[in-house]
Amino acid sequence: MEPVLYLIAIPVVFGIFCYVMPPKIKGPGVIAFFLGALVPFLYAYKILYNATEIATEYFLIDNLSRFILFFCNFFGILIMLYSVSFMANNDRRSRFYAYTLWTIAGASGAVIANNLILLLVFWGFIGLTLYLMIGISGASSADVSKKTFIIVGGSDAFLIMGIAILWTLSGSYRIDQISLNLNTLPGWLPTIAFLCLLVAAFAKAGAMPFHTWIPDCAEKAPIPATALLPASLDKLLGIYLLARASMNLFVVSEAMQFIMLFIGALTIVVASFMALIQKDIKRLLGFCAVSQVGYIVLGISSGSPVGIAGGLFHMLNHAIYKSCLFLCGGAVEKRTGTTDLNKLGGLARFMPFTFTTFIIAALAVSGVPPLNGFMSKWMVYQGLINLGKDGHPFWIIWLVSALFGSALTLAYMMKLFHAVFLGQRSKEISEKKITEVSLLMWGPMVVLAILCILFGVFAQQSGLGLFITPVVPGIRFLGFWEPVLATLLIMIGLFVGAIVYFLGRPSAVRESETYVGGEILEKGLEVSGVEFYKTIQDMGFFKRIYKLSEKKMFDVYELGKDFIFSLSGIFQRLHTGVLPTYLLWALVGMLILILALCKGGL
Repeated sequence: MEPVLYLIAIPVVFGIFCYVMPPKIKGPGVIAFFLGALVPFLYAYKILYNATEIATEYFLIDNLSRFILFFCNFFGILIMLYSVSFMANNDRRSRFYAYTLWTIAGASGAVIANNLILLLVFWGFIGLTLYLMIGISGASSADVSKKTFIIVGGSDAFLIMGIAILWTLSGSYRIDQISLNLNTLPGWLPTIAFLCLLVAAFAKAGAMPFHTWIPDCAEKAPIPATALLPASLDKLLGIYLLARASMNLFVVSEAMQFIMLFIGALTIVVASFMALIQKDIKRLLGFCAVSQVGYIVLGISSGSPVGIAGGLFHMLNHAIYKSCLFLCGGAVEKRTGTTDLNKLGGLARFMPFTFTTFIIAALAVSGVPPLNGFMSKWMVYQGLINLGKDGHPFWIIWLVSALFGSALTLAYMMKLFHAVFLGQRSKEISEKKITEVSLLMWGPMVVLAILCILFGVFAQQSGLGLFITPVVPGIRFLGFWEPVLATLLIMIGLFVGAIVYFLGRPSAVRESETYVGGEILEKGLEVSGVEFYKTIQDMGFFKRIYKLSEKKMFDVYELGKDFIFSLSGIFQRLHTGVLPTYLLWALVGMLILILALCKGGL
């Protein structure tokens, strides 16, 4: 057995052990779960710092696959620790442990595959484990798991078609031996192959219009499953395929670049507006996960080294802070029993670790310096500016969309932060004794929050320098940004501000009625985080768009389902059960065949 196969075989074997373990026996299953995640992680760590490139007929380990392989296993072990506590009282925890380990194995296999058929096998296997992990929630998630399986599985059909065309054009299944130039190759086949791979990558990562499974999955699936797949592994794998396609398998034409840029900008803005009006923690974070994919697509589509590096860095950063946010949401759900924003509030003092890690991750995803989200977004912006230098006519549209999306992200994150952690506790949870979650749950959240800081303040020495620069050499920055100096200045500003605040605070406090515009408000009236941005939802244009969205008019799954049912309805009406009608259709078919054969003979 080749050494890299241990990355796949070990979690598969331990996953089988977890699956057959009776639910009443906890200890052996947890130990198997722990070993099945730890051993591949250690091996992936060893591969990460082994600079030797491996390129065999079936496996490819280069700078790109090396760091994505490591982080697939890194997130796997963090989710493993978290889910042991989160799923402790769930009767289906043994199956969840098995599905998690199998997902890690499938992700590792897809990342290191050098054979496109092998990549396809692991790619489809992860879609199956995603379906199974969502189904852990029972009957309430049946529709969502089916929807997810159809969208992700349906995109696999495009991946199959793209691989078939690649083999037809190149005569090879090896990723390291295929390079097709869309600018010089004749015909439509190369472009169709690229679009097929693009569909598979966008469906896995969650870019529009194949994004609708992510908010539904986030709302219904167990939090550990959401943090593992839509938040981290699916993003890593989807963008991995996009990077392979645009950087290795193809030389992208201007037309395909425009399509990618357009989809990236559209994904940012539309998903951000949808996140503004959500009333559930997990669903809001689901739309946030969709919007951030747009930045990654914009960066990679820019074509410049700084933009591509920014896109890959944002992929990594997104997996970090979005997993942290989902885990924080799971901690809130664990202690309160709900993720409805109307039923939450005032949790900051009761859950200090969750509160702190959430605010760090929320500021990171909003692009607030000096955290990691700012650094990667800043690089994406530079990639878009370089487009303008190269004469791209729409570069300013893509740049404004990215900047506007960051403002919207901060807006809905502050809504979420206020509704969950600030204000007074709601009536639904006011009588509950709220405490912080266990170490196994807040520990992974703290690790991810620390990475948000390290990968921002010390980007060149950590995330960017260690993982991204080896993949994309020749990065040239526009302007000047020194995160360590900026952090020092920010800390000085905060310190001076704190001194001014405490020195200027009055010794005596006068209580008065709460009033707005000169009118005294009723006692007990408070600002609800759910009501944030309700005015936007009631505006004419946005009101119509939001209503169409509620009717699933932008959901490819619902539109496709309606089309299939309409088509099948036509055939159902044709099947009347009357024998003369069937004979008539048979006669018409025979006449068509005869005419076609006669025409062919002539």
